[in-house]
This record gives sequence, structure tokens and C-alpha cells, in this order.
Amino acid sequence: MGEMRLVVIGAGLIGTSIALAVRAKGGQVWLADRDPASLRLAVELGAGVPLPDAGLDEPAVLAVIAVPPAAVAATLLDAQKRGLARAYTDVASVKARPLLAAAELGCDLSTFVAGHPLAGRERSGPAAAQADLFLGRPWAMCPAGSSPEAVAAVTELAGICGANPLTMDALEHDKAVAVVSHGPHVVSAAVAARLADAEDTALGLAGQGVRDVTRIAASDPALWIGILTANAEPVADVLDGVAGDLALAAAMLRASVESPAIAEVASGKIDELLRRGNTGRGRIPGKHGGRAREYAVVAVVIPDRPGELARLFDAGRAAGVNIEDVSIEHSPGLPLGLAELSVRPEEAERLTAELRTRGWSVP
Repeated sequence: MGEMRLVVIGAGLIGTSIALAVRAKGGQVWLADRDPASLRLAVELGAGVPLPDAGLDEPAVLAVIAVPPAAVAATLLDAQKRGLARAYTDVASVKARPLLAAAELGCDLSTFVAGHPLAGRERSGPAAAQADLFLGRPWAMCPAGSSPEAVAAVTELAGICGANPLTMDALEHDKAVAVVSHGPHVVSAAVAARLADAEDTALGLAGQGVRDVTRIAASDPALWIGILTANAEPVADVLDGVAGDLALAAAMLRASVESPAIAEVASGKIDELLRRGNTGRGRIPGKHGGRAREYAVVAVVIPDRPGELARLFDAGRAAGVNIEDVSIEHSPGLPLGLAELSVRPEEAERLTAELRTRGWSVP
């Protein structure tokens, strides 16, 4: 299609990240946002130039509607009336309701492809944007009467951003993200809410487990209210299932204390839940797609000072071992932490030997 000429309406995390990715590949980008400060920052970051009030002399290849789900339809209609682009897409994480609203408003759905790049961060706004945010990530497209030209334009954009485009039905998409994103977010928030009134003694014992479970709970509540209400029924179904499992686990734990005679039955029920959890976790695709690999974990005590991670990775290079993943659990009050390096099982011993030779403390 030649050079990508893109309009981005909504200079938040996703919109600005898309703009940065297109600019990095030599494309032209015009930006618009209701918040002058967000627009100004996105421009300063090099994401593009402000969209003139009068529009463009020649329509862009594509316009990205990067606004909350409830605002997609009205924003799309306005952009189409202004003739901003030859094709349009959105990035909202809910598809069915915005599509229905767009049809009811009379939007031209032949030039529109409902889209959702499945990437994000806990932080929001243009300051958190990254040109590589979508690398290797799925980019769902839900055409509903979309022309082949519109689908091709969005597919090209996904490719420019380094994402993997895939086509699916809007309702199928909404049910899927309820399971893998929207429902888990509410569950994470519910766990984190338990910490709001927790004693300082308990918080002082917080380790990597609770940090992992509550990480996404740090996201902007205003953003998530819009997402959850737009996908209300599928999310409610997921939460009902989780609530049922938790209620049963709580009942079994209480019963095991009140009646030791049924402790074995209670333990069996809880064991079943934990094993289902193991199964579900194991079904999440690995970093290369497909079935997740089993890795060995090499734990290393690492000082909290500049350059230590580089030294750690250099040991992996010297040992000829690819470090597949890394996590660091910090020691409260101490200038060190425990780095956990995930490697292929057959390489763990070789990496451990190299680390010890270099003076690292490997428990």
C-alpha cells in the first residue's frame, strides 16, 4: 500500500504507541485528542503532528479510533463525516456493543474494521507509550461487512506494529477477553482490595506471589469501568464461576475445622481446585506460541546496584545458555534481591556452574 498515512484519534497509551510504531517505520501520523496536554505530550514524544481542525487535504490510509468503548461509535461517525481516511478501525477491548452502536448511528461499516491489539501496561497515557508495545502480540480483527480494502489496511497496520493479526467474531472476542483479561482484572482488584486495610505487619511480609497476583490492579479504574460495563455479561459469567470456586473453597476450609471427620473430603475438594488451576495455567501459550515449555529455575542472589543484571546475563552468554525469563524478588530493607532465571532444564547445571565460577551466590 506504500507509505502508511495514519490518523490517530485518542493520544493515550495505545493510540500513541501505534503512532510511535508507524513513525518508526517512516509513516506519517496526525494526532487528535480532547485533552490538549495529552496531545501536546504525544507530539513532543515524536508520535506525529496535530490533526488540523479542517482535516486533511487527502484522506489518510487509515484512522485509528483510540477512545473508550462507549465513545467509539460517535467518534467513528464524526471521523467518517469529515472524510479523514479511506478506512477506519478502533482499539477498544470490547467489540460487540461498539459495533452495534455504530450500526445504529448509521456509520459506514464497510470502511470500518473493529480491532483490538491485545497489549497494554498498568500505566496509562502517552507518557507510558512504547513503539514496541505490540511486538508478538495478537491483534484481533472483527470485520462486520468490512471491505477487503479496509481489512487489508488494518492488517498492514498490525504488521507495521509487529503484531500478529487474527480474525474472529465480535461476540467470540468479547467472551474470550472476559476469560483472559477482564475477569482476571476484577479478581486481581478484589485480592488487592484485601490489602487496603491490612496491618503493616502483614504488608511487611508481602512477597512476589501477592505482587504477581495484584500487578494489574494498579491500572486506572476510570478506564476499566468503561471496559467492564461494555462487556458486562461475559465478565459477570466469568466472575460467577470464580466466585463459585472461592465460595466452595471457603466452605470446605471452615467445614474441615468445625468437623475433623470431613477434613479429608474438604481437602479433596480444595485439591481438585488447585489441580484445575495447574491445568489452566499450563494451557497458557508459551512465549513462542503453542504449548508452554517447562523451564528449570536457577536462583541467584543479586546486589541492588547498577550493572548487576548485565553481569548476570553475560554469565548466561558465556555459558551458552539462553535465559528464557527472569524475575526479581527484592529483600525488604536489604540492598539485594533474589533473581530467578528460567532456562531449559538441560542447561540449568551449566549455567549454575558458570555463575559460581564468577562468584555469584547460587542457593
